[in-house]
Amino acid sequence: MESQNKDFLDSTVVLLNKPGNMCLKDVQLVESEINSVAINVNYSGISTGTERLLYEGNMPFFPGMGYPLVPGYESVGTITHVNGSEETLKVGDKVFVPGAKCFGDIKGLFGGAASNLVVSSSRVCALPQNSSENATMLALAATANHIFSSSEKSMPDLIVGHGALGRLIARIAKIKGLNPTVIDTNADRRLGSFNYDVCSPEEINGQSYSCIVDASGNAAELNLLVEKLKFNGELVLAGFYKDLLSFNFVPLFLRETKFRVSAQWLPDDLNTVQKWYASGALSLDGLITQVASANEARKAYDTAFNDSLCLKMVLDWKGLH
Repeated sequence: MESQNKDFLDSTVVLLNKPGNMCLKDVQLVESEINSVAINVNYSGISTGTERLLYEGNMPFFPGMGYPLVPGYESVGTITHVNGSEETLKVGDKVFVPGAKCFGDIKGLFGGAASNLVVSSSRVCALPQNSSENATMLALAATANHIFSSSEKSMPDLIVGHGALGRLIARIAKIKGLNPTVIDTNADRRLGSFNYDVCSPEEINGQSYSCIVDASGNAAELNLLVEKLKFNGELVLAGFYKDLLSFNFVPLFLRETKFRVSAQWLPDDLNTVQKWYASGALSLDGLITQVASANEARKAYDTAFNDSLCLKMVLDWKGLH
């Protein structure tokens, strides 16, 4: 084993004991398996979609889900140990980690919000050494890319929601030579300078689209989006919906509407966006609006979930190593 020290088995984690009950806890990590790496986490992102549902107790059941659990799937850190025959990774390398399962009896369905992690080397993604908190956005960028990679014919011309995911979908659309329009009901999220059109829903009245991507997660608005589709148009559900989805049949019938769910990125998506990020083709700037010390995790999660001006909150773990 290549190593610098042996304190990597101790970690401070964000722990959801049960819905509404969150704390920081010191835990001992499971010993490294063969071909694994230990990582000092520098930053981890907070998801206002899945993590909010977990905190509120509204997350639909997934295999392996339960409490207590460590949330998070957007971590950036530095390798401190390499265990096994891994030849491409070494101590000191900067990597992206999409979660971990190294907490023993504590659930690790996500498992990225921790000061230290142990994870299979095949799960990490190498980063440029100068990568900062922006690289925590790679998982969301991979999610955005999956919208395109799952269908060669998918060419979004309307994106609903100008949060972090909506912005990444628009940026990738531009890389692919598309010119989408993005709408958002929140006037603050329409502010700024972009290389695509951003407007209010009222500004597109009377227009119709071939492919609409909903990144808002607002189930109540889906019927209205169907009415903006052209004949044989496609509605892509890219948000996460806790409410039952229902549709009026006649508008679907008249348009012969196609539906697609695009939610879970695949390794090829992460590899693609990592290459774009490393080359500078995909900018992850301007998506993180706040960075908070992990010592203030409870306050940070509250801000992330309830402050509409917070586009993306990131926890800084560097003071807890």
